[in-house]
Amino acid sequence: MTFATDETTRKSLETFQRFDADTQLGILWFGYLDIKDQLTPANATSAQAEAETIYHHILALPKEQQLQVQRDIISKADTDLSRAYGSMSSSSQLDIWLRLAQGMDKGEIIQVPSDYQLPEETNEFVSQIKQLGFEERINFMRSAVIEMGAK
Repeated sequence: MTFATDETTRKSLETFQRFDADTQLGILWFGYLDIKDQLTPANATSAQAEAETIYHHILALPKEQQLQVQRDIISKADTDLSRAYGSMSSSSQLDIWLRLAQGMDKGEIIQVPSDYQLPEETNEFVSQIKQLGFEERINFMRSAVIEMGAK
């Protein structure tokens, strides 16, 4: 299932999926920073509750394990949290990443190192994403995160 409805978004999704897990995490983080002021989450209560449960499991872990869980979800590793994530609705999955980004912003979740820079090979990709409108970015994000997690 995908929410990427135009060719540019579909190609961007394919490119995103070729990056390694840490690069994908960096892209998700910088993407969040770029649009966070425009976000007004309004998921159904059930999606919020489901996301909150997983978020609190991640929050309770030591920082390095928080990072590993995120890597596991991106790489579809066969772990309990990755399977739980994979079984969630797309709204809940998107909500998880929003909560993780907000947790990073608050310092509750392991943060991207302050000196981290995306690899040079992501420059063209990042430029493509920045050209998308807000709704297209959200559709791109939703399409990216529903492909994650063990099924």
